[in-house]
Amino acid sequence: MKQNKNCQSCGMPFSKDAEGGGTEKNGTKSVLYCSHCYQNGAFTFPNMTMIEMKEKVKGKLIEFGIPKVFTGLFTRNIHKLERWNTPN
Repeated sequence: MKQNKNCQSCGMPFSKDAEGGGTEKNGTKSVLYCSHCYQNGAFTFPNMTMIEMKEKVKGKLIEFGIPKVFTGLFTRNIHKLERWNTPN
């Protein structure tokens, strides 16, 4: 499977994930999702909508000092990520 550079749920670069990615049920690193979104083979917020994810990411960006005016730019493509384009 192809290694992604960004989490396919929130868009965070794997290089910024302190744990280097989420984990599958067998303990291996996920090639799709970060540790904030995915642990032990399941989403940490399984019922979260794509809109809710965008708002959560915008809030985190503001916490890290990104000006609010730029948060829309960083979240504009979340709807294109694999989590949001895969039937559940």
